[in-house]
Amino acid sequence: MGQEQAWPAVYAGTIGQSVWRSRDGGETWQRASRGMFSESDIRAVAVHPRDANTVYAGAETGLYRSRDGGDNWERIESPMNAMQIWSLAISPQNADTIFAGTCPANVFRTHDGGRTWQQLPADMPATCDAPLTPRVTVVRLDPSGSDTVWAGVEIAGVRRSRDGGDTWETLTAGLSSQDIHGLIAFPDNPEEMLATTNNDLCRSQDGGATWEPLGVKSRFPWAYSRALALAPGSADVVYAGIGNGPPGNVGALYRSPDRGHTWEAVDLGATPNSTVWNLAFHPSAPQLGFATAVSGHLYRTTDGGRTWRKLPHEFGETRGLAIGLI
Repeated sequence: MGQEQAWPAVYAGTIGQSVWRSRDGGETWQRASRGMFSESDIRAVAVHPRDANTVYAGAETGLYRSRDGGDNWERIESPMNAMQIWSLAISPQNADTIFAGTCPANVFRTHDGGRTWQQLPADMPATCDAPLTPRVTVVRLDPSGSDTVWAGVEIAGVRRSRDGGDTWETLTAGLSSQDIHGLIAFPDNPEEMLATTNNDLCRSQDGGATWEPLGVKSRFPWAYSRALALAPGSADVVYAGIGNGPPGNVGALYRSPDRGHTWEAVDLGATPNSTVWNLAFHPSAPQLGFATAVSGHLYRTTDGGRTWRKLPHEFGETRGLAIGLI
């Protein structure tokens, strides 16, 4: 993909500056928040899997939707109106089914595109052994299309539903920490999973029922791990964003060619100014990907992750990231 070609829209969710959008591959950005408070905290952004114009953004005042690619937004009335939304997941099989993870920790679901919402019985804690309110940092749907849903909770481990969210179980066995930041399941074997935490990466071979720490302290410069993404078009290549704390003042991106068994540092061209918090790859153009550090650095690859370049724009704090359809 080159500069002369059409770029998909890229959306960044920021703390205190709402949603920003780029239409030239991240070279330049403009605020795209008409209809929401311009200083909103946006921690989650998701694009409809078949309609490039439909975009969702999770704010500290509930869920917003744009039907024109971010030009205009409207709040979707829901039980989440007074909650921070930390994660969103749209079903690729039925885009009217959307899951949202919030702070305070809850999981909500709609089956009708947001007209009605149900709080799911995921047995979330109201408090934890840390000076923060528990929050659902990630919701992940089974990539093979089954009814399995996972939710990662900061700080309370993993929740799993085998029936699309109707019932849930709590999974913590073997985790290096219950401070869950990211989750992925491998499409050819969704029982095999990876999770990022505040002190290690962990692997599960049984759908999250039990976990084994990978011991990245001996291989990474810092064990605090955040972003986690499977490279599109690959069954094995995984990227993990790390740093020296939340937010930290330095970060790095690591790549595994074999599902987390071995890792290599990725040359980003410039050292991130904080933990690498978000990763996004284009599902139908896997050569295109973006990474953001939580304190605002932006990076892009146009060759499937072989090389990366720091982009000129910098945000104050970036928490959400999504790439639209071409």
